Amino acid sequence: MKTQIKIFLISIVSFWGCSNIIETTPYIPSIPTLTIPSSGLTPCVDGFAGVYPCSGYDLQAIVSLETFRANSGNDSWGWTDPQTGKEYAIMGLDDGTAFVDISVPDQPIYLGKLATASVPSSWRDVKVFQNHAFIVSEAANHGMQVFDLTRLRDVPSKQNFTADARFTGFGNAHNIAINEASGFAYVIGSGLYEGGPAFIDVNDPLNPTLEGGFSDESYSHDAHIVTYNGPDQDHHGKEILFGSNSDGGDNNQVVIVDVTDKSAPILISNMSYSNGGYTHQGWLAEDHQYYYLGDELDEINFGGRTKTLVFDLEDLDNPILHHTYLGATNAIDHNGYTKNNSFFIANYTAGFREINTINIASGVMEEEGFFDTYPSNNNANFNGVWSIYPYFESGVIVISDINTGLYLVKPSE
Repeated sequence: MKTQIKIFLISIVSFWGCSNIIETTPYIPSIPTLTIPSSGLTPCVDGFAGVYPCSGYDLQAIVSLETFRANSGNDSWGWTDPQTGKEYAIMGLDDGTAFVDISVPDQPIYLGKLATASVPSSWRDVKVFQNHAFIVSEAANHGMQVFDLTRLRDVPSKQNFTADARFTGFGNAHNIAINEASGFAYVIGSGLYEGGPAFIDVNDPLNPTLEGGFSDESYSHDAHIVTYNGPDQDHHGKEILFGSNSDGGDNNQVVIVDVTDKSAPILISNMSYSNGGYTHQGWLAEDHQYYYLGDELDEINFGGRTKTLVFDLEDLDNPILHHTYLGATNAIDHNGYTKNNSFFIANYTAGFREINTINIASGVMEEEGFFDTYPSNNNANFNGVWSIYPYFESGVIVISDINTGLYLVKPSE
């Protein structure tokens, strides 16, 4: 996300006040056009799927930026239709958000695009709750778009979608996280709360309501929020936010905040570490015992291989650094997510990597597979994979590549 530039954006943020301003837009179908087919299955054989280096993952299909009629890609997420079981990939683009039916992964169907709410931007982020997509962007005056994903059922032709609602209680924002257990969205890096998380109730998806925020620490770049069920009994059942905070200088840390009471959040503790460049993003293990953290600039500032820091959360009031994992290349790490006993990481020029964490208690992490969408090199620069979505029941992994588009991969049989 080129966060060395990001730290200046807060000074030019467009802030429209803290009032809850919502615009609703009726659905207006576009003129029908044909969908564009994408490339099909290419097995990983002898370390390659076509031109792409790989291990343990077959390429299902690619949907190119040309197909999306976009200049660059960014975030990705997914949605499974609870009525039909169909799986859909959602990809952020510089000029909007694309929706792709991937229920037959080697024959994806591009359904259409929701245009940016204001102007294009390299930064866009999307999460899903109650069959709605919630989308923010660094684009000025963008706010938060809300899109009813059930509209993707039986789309007859490629669409130019419109938003179902738009929350304009802020202008631009860097990120959004949602705790599905509480129905709260956490807008990160906006003009609200000095760039700290803003708490927005989205239990009624088309009528978001701002309920509070947290601004006692430095600018927040990303966050993971859970209803805590980990080893620290003192905090069981509370809603806990883990925020990746940085001022772009020496202040790099993860803040642990009790956000159960939206009007009075409580800082529990913070996790600091040495040789920090920019605290970027982290994700909890499913049992909430460990927290996997990526720093986006440490590979550039200090050299060395891709680094993931793992913190032990036995005591939320006193988290400790448990393990430092070094990857196979010198590429920069970006978004990472946990599922079962694996950590799935978007590794920019080194592609997508799966790291086995079953023995993390003993300080052991081992690479299990990868798929590299940027075969040119594994250098420490901002090309290649921005994000991944590893949560589909089918096992399909969604990969969003900045330079080329959407990739679908699946474990080799």
